[in-house]
Amino acid sequence: RLARDGWRVALHCARDTVALDPVGKAMGSAEAGRYSADLSDPSQARLLFDLVLRDGPVDAVVNNAGVYLPIDFAGSGDASFEANYQRTMAINFESPVRIMRDAVRHFSAVGGGKILNVASRVGFRGEAGASVYAASKAALINMTRSLAVELAPKQIQLFGIAPGWVDTAMARDGMDDSLEAILETIPLKRMASPQDCAHTAAFLLSREAAYLSGVTIDINGASYFH
Repeated sequence: RLARDGWRVALHCARDTVALDPVGKAMGSAEAGRYSADLSDPSQARLLFDLVLRDGPVDAVVNNAGVYLPIDFAGSGDASFEANYQRTMAINFESPVRIMRDAVRHFSAVGGGKILNVASRVGFRGEAGASVYAASKAALINMTRSLAVELAPKQIQLFGIAPGWVDTAMARDGMDDSLEAILETIPLKRMASPQDCAHTAAFLLSREAAYLSGVTIDINGASYFH
């Protein structure tokens, strides 16, 4: 969607960039490069931004990498909990923070820029069995708010989107028995599509959102308000 709007887009994946072939092909000449970095290691986040910046100017960043790893907070074993906590926080919060720090330094030097963080409905409402995930998204939402205030004088805008259920392969995995119950909790009676999220992201990164900053927009079919 951003490519259609005139952006040149650098693509990231965790490991094998061959996985980016379909989206790269769809973007054609709007693709600005493909980069792999395992964001479970926050030190790779800084390397990722440096590699992209080395290949061309950066005007906006979308922090979209994330993992959803449910866990029994008290009932899981110590080793399982620590592994879950470290991986979830590293990918969902610590790596985005490292990327934002480097992006902010760059944007400060060039007169401004935009950062969009992909959060989640559960960052506002919490979720039983996914407390670490919810905490990571709540932290990202409040980092977005705080930096929006801090960086506004430098013409750096920060935004978030907070999807609920999104109709992706990951969301539908193992959902055969629960889809009907999930849809009952959504007044619009459908999950969000990836396009629903893309439309909102495109608006926030456009000139039409020039007076917005710090806002996280809900994309949840009226299933939750805060």
